[in-house]
Amino acid sequence: MPKSPPVSRYYDVKRDEQGNRFIDVQVSGLGLLQNPLLNKTTAFTPEERRDLGLEGLIPPHISSFEEQKDRTYRRYSRCINDLEKHEYLRALQDRNEVLFFGVLEDHLEEMLPIIYTPTVGEAVKFFSSNYRYPRGFTVSTQDIERVDDMLENVTVNDVRMIVATDSSAILGIGDQGFGGMAISIGKLSLYTAAGGVGPDKTLPVELDVGTNRQDLIDDPLYLGVHHKRLTGAAYDEFLDSFVEAVSARYPKAIIQWEDFSRGTAFRVLERYRKVVPSFNDDIQGTGAMALAGVMSAARIKGERLSEQVFVIVGAGAAGIGVATAIRQGLEADGLSYAEANARVYVVDRHGLLMHGQDDLEAQQMSFVRGPADLDGWTYVGEYPTLHEVIVNARATALLGFTGVPGLFRQESVEAMLDHTPRPIIFPLSNPSSHVEAQPADLIKWTNGGAIIASGSPFPDVEYGGKSYPVGQGNNAFIFPGLGFGAVAARAREITDNMVMASAKTLAEFTQSYGERVYPPISSLRELSIRVAVNVARQAITDGVCAERRIRTMTDEQLETVIRDRAWLPKYLPLRKAANVNGG
Repeated sequence: MPKSPPVSRYYDVKRDEQGNRFIDVQVSGLGLLQNPLLNKTTAFTPEERRDLGLEGLIPPHISSFEEQKDRTYRRYSRCINDLEKHEYLRALQDRNEVLFFGVLEDHLEEMLPIIYTPTVGEAVKFFSSNYRYPRGFTVSTQDIERVDDMLENVTVNDVRMIVATDSSAILGIGDQGFGGMAISIGKLSLYTAAGGVGPDKTLPVELDVGTNRQDLIDDPLYLGVHHKRLTGAAYDEFLDSFVEAVSARYPKAIIQWEDFSRGTAFRVLERYRKVVPSFNDDIQGTGAMALAGVMSAARIKGERLSEQVFVIVGAGAAGIGVATAIRQGLEADGLSYAEANARVYVVDRHGLLMHGQDDLEAQQMSFVRGPADLDGWTYVGEYPTLHEVIVNARATALLGFTGVPGLFRQESVEAMLDHTPRPIIFPLSNPSSHVEAQPADLIKWTNGGAIIASGSPFPDVEYGGKSYPVGQGNNAFIFPGLGFGAVAARAREITDNMVMASAKTLAEFTQSYGERVYPPISSLRELSIRVAVNVARQAITDGVCAERRIRTMTDEQLETVIRDRAWLPKYLPLRKAANVNGG
C-alpha cells in the first residue's frame, strides 16, 4: 500500500514504541508558536522548549492545562458583551486550538450561544471590519479557474469534514457576502467540541460568488468580491469546479452545505448528494431537529405524533425541510403518505401554499393545496391566512421559520386551545431578535399549556408560581453526530435514513429529561456520540459504508470504535523531526 501523507506539511501524528501518540513537528521557534494546531503557549515542557527553539520566546513558568483553562476563562469573563466574548474565543482558537477546545468543552452550555447562534449572527455582520487571522479556504469568482492549485495551499492533508457556504441566506439576516465564513468556522468548532472530529480534519469554506447587498459592494473595507451574485449556468459551473477539485484533494471528506438561499439550497443538495457525500443542515439538519422536538412534545402530551396537525410557517429551506421530515415521521408512525401529507400545512407570505400562486418552487409542490383540500373551510381572501389555517385545520402544532418577530399573534395561539389543551409551539427563527413569539407570551396566552421550543436560548418562564421549560431547538443536537457518524463510516452518501436515525436518536435521548423537549446543551457530547453510532449503523444498513472494518461489528463494538476515535482536547508530546530548519 502507498504510504499515507503526513497529517500536515508542518507535522505528523505518530506512535512511539509503546504505542503512545506524539507529534513529529517540521517547524520550530516562532513558526511553531504561530501554528494554532501545535502551539501550547505556556505549557511546553522543558525538553520541548530546548529541542524546538522556544527558550526565551515564552514565559519561564510551565503552566498545566488546567491552569491555562482557568486563566483563559477568567479573561473571557471580563469581556463586556457577547460579541466581545465571541471575538475573544475566536482569537484564542487562532492562537491555540487545543486550549480553545478545552475551555469550550468545560463551558459548552455557556459558550455555545457565543460561538454559534445567536452571537455568530453579529460576528457575520462585522466579519470584514473585525478580520484578524486567515482561517479556512476561500474561492471566489476571481480565482475559481485555479481552485485545484489553491487547495494545495491548505496545509492539512486529510480533511474529513467541510462546511461550505455561499452566504446567501445567513440565519434570519439574509445575504451577508463574505461574512458567512464565520458561520462555517462556528459550525466546525461544534463538529470538534461536540462531535469529536479533530480540528485538523475540518475545513471551513467560503464560496464567494458575490453579493446582492449594494452597501457591501460599495464598502471599501468589504473583503469579498465587489459584484452581484452569480446566477444560472455560471453559478453551477462555479460549484461544479469546486466540488470536482475538493473531491480530488480530499476524497474522504463529507460536505455540509450551509446557508444557501431557499431555491438554491435544494438544487445544490440534489445536484451533488450522489456526487459527493453531502447534506444541507438548513434542510435536513433542521428537519431532523424539529422532528425530534415534536416527537418529544407528543410524548409529553401522552399522545402519538400521528394525532397532531402541523402548521409550518415559512416555505424556505428550513420550513420545507421540516415539513418533509415531519411527513416522514408521520409515515413512520403508521400513516400513509396521503394521510401524513394531509396533516402538514405550509404557510408562506401569501398565506397557505396553494395552486395558482405564481412563485411556487419545485420543492414546495408536494405541500401545495387545492380547493378540494379546503372543503368546509371558511376564509376571506384568495388564500387562507395563518390564523385561518390554524382555525380551519384545527392545528395542534405551530412551527415558525420566517425571521418575522411577533408573527405568532395572541388570537391565533389562543385559537389552538380549541383543538388541544397543550399546543406545541416552536418559534424557531434565529437570531433571538427575529423570533416569531416570546416564550413568556406563549405561556401567558395558553395559561401554561404550551409546549415550547425556540431557535435561540431563552430562560425558563416563571408564570403562576411555576417554572416552564423552554427547549432550545438547536441544529447542534443533530449535525455534529450526523457528520461524525458519516465520517466514521466513510459514507459514500448521506441517505435520508441516516438523517432520520439522527432524529430518532435525539428523541430517544431526550426521554430521560422528563418534560423537556430537548436535552440540555451540557449533554451534547454524549448525545453526539450516540447519534454518530446510529448514523454509522444506518450507513451500514443502507449499503453506503465504505469503512470495511466496521461493517461486521456489533453495536457495542461500533460504539467503542467511535468513542475511541472521538478527538479530545489534550496536548500531545512534540518531537523535533529530523529535517527541521527552524522558525
